[in-house]
Amino acid sequence: MSVSSIPSFDRTVQKTNQWLDELMASMGWFDPERAYLALRTTLHTLRDRLTIEEAAELGAQLPMLVRGFYYEGWRPTGKPVKERHKDEFLAHIDKALAGYDLGSSEEIARGVFRLLNRRVSEGEMEDVQSILPHEIRELFH
Repeated sequence: MSVSSIPSFDRTVQKTNQWLDELMASMGWFDPERAYLALRTTLHTLRDRLTIEEAAELGAQLPMLVRGFYYEGWRPTGKPVKERHKDEFLAHIDKALAGYDLGSSEEIARGVFRLLNRRVSEGEMEDVQSILPHEIRELFH
């Protein structure tokens, strides 16, 4: 069923739902809102740790709707954030998801990164990971 009279809008809704369905399946969830919150929060946390150029290159590979919430609220000044440790990265996810019962921030990050590894080109994912400190990079595996 079409949600709009614009085919590209319908395609991005379909692609976004596929991404959310895939994340739900990998996490054992049944709630698309839960998957959306996990995806949005983890993408924001990742985006803020990438160079502006790399954040834009990753954004270019996301479905249009996902790209919209990826850039939501982005302030590139002062980026990338200079955190070096996994616990600092995960604390941002915890803070953004406070009040939601989604599970551990590490499980959420790993689930979203597995999704990105499947849906984004291998070269782009190598570029993203090469920018991150080793401790954070480990969450992709």
